[in-house]
Amino acid sequence: MGDKALVLGGGGSGGIGWLAGMLYGLLESGVDLSDADVVIGTSAGSSVGAQLASGRLTLLELYQRQLGPQSGELSGRLGVGAYARYAWATLTSRTPEDYGRKIGRMALAARTPDEASRRYAIESRLASPEWPARSLRMPAVDTATGELRVFDKDSAVPLVDAMAASCAVPGAWPPVTIDGRRWMDGGTHSPANAHLAAGYARVVVLAPVAAGGGPLASAAEQGRRLTEHGAKVTVITPDRTAKQSFGRNPLDLSVRAAAARAGRKQAAIHAAEAAEVWQG
Repeated sequence: MGDKALVLGGGGSGGIGWLAGMLYGLLESGVDLSDADVVIGTSAGSSVGAQLASGRLTLLELYQRQLGPQSGELSGRLGVGAYARYAWATLTSRTPEDYGRKIGRMALAARTPDEASRRYAIESRLASPEWPARSLRMPAVDTATGELRVFDKDSAVPLVDAMAASCAVPGAWPPVTIDGRRWMDGGTHSPANAHLAAGYARVVVLAPVAAGGGPLASAAEQGRRLTEHGAKVTVITPDRTAKQSFGRNPLDLSVRAAAARAGRKQAAIHAAEAAEVWQG
């Protein structure tokens, strides 16, 4: 199984930028997280995780990708009605699956770009279309049942489809059809899905979205549970400057560069705690 797990949470375009900046900033401070035995990426984290795990990009190159034009990409936006549905589902759901079923209905009914356009945009992010040799796990949620499924290289699903499913923000992007079912953003189960790192001894969680809500566990809560089971864990979330860099619409591509710079700058503050977990 290995020893080290890197968990990359969701957070839209801003989250992608912040994660890339954080990874490069930590490297500059002497902490290289690219040697993780498993990379668990949810939504934005699946995008960064796939590029990292491919082995075809250095962390500097991954960071620099966030600073230039996002060729082939699409900006998204959630309307007021979508936010209201999220709030209603949070208040009225007792389990992540119950929440997922309610949000799944919204996802299926929403007006969004078509699946093919979104798939092309996701494919443009990949350094390689093939699943990497390293363990890479991407959670997504079934729109009908609300249940979580984790895609990996043994799932017999193309990498781009697994990543598109994990990144399919309900209300902004279309659910992704895999094996005759419709799948949506893994963040619909929890913002980081750090519980999937159970069994690993050293876990670093980079979570662009710090909070949970209702039945959805926060990254910090999941980190505490891993610690209770004997793992060494640190959970890092955006500081005030980084949160401001995300803007009012974290799905807007234009925020990615500022978020990347903010993540890089913030990384120095967390280097010691990350090193203690990762390097012992």
